Amino acid sequence: MSSKNEPIYIFGHQNPDTDSICSAIAYAYLKQQQGLHAVAYRIGKINRETAFVLDYFNFSEPEYLSTVKPQVMNLDMDEATSVNVKTSLAQAMQLLEPTSIDTLPVVDNKEMLIGLISTSDIAKLYMDVFQKNILSIRFAPFKNIVETLQATVLFDTKKIPFTPNKVFVADVSTKQLEYYLEPGDIVILGNCAHTQQRAIELGASCIILTLQTKVEKNILTLAKQYCCRIIQTPFDTFTTARLILLSIPASLAMTKEVFSFEQDDYLDTVREKMQQHRYKNFPVLDTSGHFKGFISRYHLINFQRKKIILIDHSDQSQSIAGIKEADIIEIIDHHRIGDIQTAYPIFYRNEPVGSTATIITELFEENAVPIPKDIAGILCAAILSDTVAFRSPTCTHVDVQTANKLAAIAQIECESFAQEMFMAGSPLKNMTPAEIMHSDFKEYQLNRKKIGIGQINMVGLSEIRKIKPALINYLESLVEDKKYYIVMLILTDIINEETEVLFSESPKGLVAKGFNPLKDEHTFAVNGIVSRKKQIVPKITELLARANQL
Repeated sequence: MSSKNEPIYIFGHQNPDTDSICSAIAYAYLKQQQGLHAVAYRIGKINRETAFVLDYFNFSEPEYLSTVKPQVMNLDMDEATSVNVKTSLAQAMQLLEPTSIDTLPVVDNKEMLIGLISTSDIAKLYMDVFQKNILSIRFAPFKNIVETLQATVLFDTKKIPFTPNKVFVADVSTKQLEYYLEPGDIVILGNCAHTQQRAIELGASCIILTLQTKVEKNILTLAKQYCCRIIQTPFDTFTTARLILLSIPASLAMTKEVFSFEQDDYLDTVREKMQQHRYKNFPVLDTSGHFKGFISRYHLINFQRKKIILIDHSDQSQSIAGIKEADIIEIIDHHRIGDIQTAYPIFYRNEPVGSTATIITELFEENAVPIPKDIAGILCAAILSDTVAFRSPTCTHVDVQTANKLAAIAQIECESFAQEMFMAGSPLKNMTPAEIMHSDFKEYQLNRKKIGIGQINMVGLSEIRKIKPALINYLESLVEDKKYYIVMLILTDIINEETEVLFSESPKGLVAKGFNPLKDEHTFAVNGIVSRKKQIVPKITELLARANQL
């Protein structure tokens, strides 16, 4: 389903918890051991607990990924050989001939795109053949002339720069020559020694001998005296006069006003821009301005969608922007099945365990991939976090066995490490109500109602009670501004195993029907450790279903 070199994006849900982040890192490692180009990402800010775990086991924070919308880099771009600003039109035409692309990128000496040259650009310039002093206007390097005419250099001089005036075909008598020839002209002539001598004396910058005409020694001596270059071409006069115009550098025929895209541009933006600019081919640049290829409208029909693996979630509302435009190839989760749909069958692993990390560990074992010490550490931490050190009602014997096995590999003790981890994530000092709410927040679509539930584990509830009014105000603002039907914040004291839930709803009254008795209009208490997925979400789903039946 995915080639070895094609990148695979692996990430958990928004407002990621420890399980989401650590399971993504571990699964990316497993895929890498299988020879796949898998990378773990995060799609939200990590919380303090997760930061502690990553630091403890020497992992860097995964790179942030904002969207999986297709980008220009996902297109199978047309390749094209770039030409330098000094490249002759003849060379450019040779490069254009065997390709289906009628445009070439023109780059400077630093490989930066400065323009485009097409067959129509060359044709337009070639039609300008009758313009007076064409080569003085469009300067052609001596090297280009030699290469274009397949010439042999009989004499060159480094004393003076090559600054040709115009091209002159010496088809007049020697006496008439002085009336037409101007200093600096390039003179095309044959085997008449008198004409060669007079052209040199009149200040020609270069004489071109057609049909491999040989030159006498006295002419060479005179050319050295007057610093006149002499070259010898196998072509006849007509062909030479026609070809020499193609020695003009590409930079003088190119289109300078170029609309380009960058590899990171999103395709929806590209489509919009293409409608505004009626070009056939659009160059693509990297962030440094270097040419990478061409795209056109037909490239937008078929393109490679980004391959993604979802960890610890299967709800669109909890996932990344642009998910409908990506190819989901796997889902590894331990929650209820969400609303994400795929175009074809995928590998979907869902088990009723307390942590996605438990399933990831099973996949290591099933694929006979050894678990390194650091990977074992973050997987164990993820299980301890999600099961609240085995106290959560979602915890199973499989979670306990798996965590103990991983702890042995990581050389940690589960209970003491869990306490240290929870202590690191518990302090709320300098955290705003929004940061507290979204440190582990999930959004659900239940019976067509938008529900938001945050959860935070703490060592004692005294600290949170001091800022309870500010938290409730924030919950009410979410209901009003973000149009949530219900928002809840689950506050669990992992030491004393007690839980308080703050909530706001609109309209009021539904929560009281399912979570009695209320402590006040925005709070209810629950004995023990509370599971969002096993106790809160199913209850709200049931309440909404009943309300719809009335």
